Amino acid sequence: MNIKFTISIIAFATNSIIGQVVAQTFELMPNSTKDTINYIDVAGRKQGKWVLFGKHKQNACFAPTQKAEEGAYKENRKIGIWMEYFCNGNPKNKVTFANGRPDGYAIIYHENGKIEEEGQWKNNRWVGNFKQYYANGEVQHEFKFNESGKREGEQVYKYENGETAIKGNFVNGKETGVIKEFHENGDLKAEKTFNNGNVDVASIKIYDPKKEFVKKADAPIDNAPKLAIKADEKPIDATKQPLVLNGKHTLYNANKQITKDGDFKNNLFLTGKAYIYNENGILTRVAIYKNGVYAGDGVIEN
Repeated sequence: MNIKFTISIIAFATNSIIGQVVAQTFELMPNSTKDTINYIDVAGRKQGKWVLFGKHKQNACFAPTQKAEEGAYKENRKIGIWMEYFCNGNPKNKVTFANGRPDGYAIIYHENGKIEEEGQWKNNRWVGNFKQYYANGEVQHEFKFNESGKREGEQVYKYENGETAIKGNFVNGKETGVIKEFHENGDLKAEKTFNNGNVDVASIKIYDPKKEFVKKADAPIDNAPKLAIKADEKPIDATKQPLVLNGKHTLYNANKQITKDGDFKNNLFLTGKAYIYNENGILTRVAIYKNGVYAGDGVIEN
């Protein structure tokens, strides 16, 4: 059982007889009287392990006791690995911090729990080897960045079926030499020679596919992963409890903001738009789902 207590931090300004009292509420970890979370020292600095729950996020979609973010501080600066989570409980990002700034290995996740991007982050840019993934888990890009954050060496773009789409060398962020393009079935599509990012038009060669490509069918609806509705989501005119949604519906949160619009099956969201808001209730993303799978982001309309 967690023990809650309140610490009053008294900070006196230099050459001033007036002190400022700041009250903070923290939770003591149950396994030790020496290990604390969300601790602020007498100098007003965050120290040690911190965990933020839904109750710490204003107007968020998290439940009050649901974990939203966790990591560690040293003298008010983030250090080590910090985790953030989506409201569905899946990881949102895993970022390494040094001296309060992202510096090191980082992973960004799709809302369905699969990795979206991963690589080394330094000085506000990707450096070294970098991968970006489709929502189905297939690699989308395999890039190499130099210390300036520009693409350097062989770069690879891929189709969602895993086949290579484009491959070639870059120097300081610009195409250099022969860049090859491929059809979705793996056959060579084009060859183009570049010099410092400029294509030699006379060098362009175009090829027809040698074999027919049969596109892989979408996963059956019953076998695809699906997005469950949250406890505070319901149609504006819902009266029946417990709520069971099938067919087309529009859901709203407690603030009467639209959260999902599309097709449902037994309370699972299949196809349509999911609206994501920040802790201040501002719309930040419109995620598109098809057969229960995240397919990309839509346009936020003014």
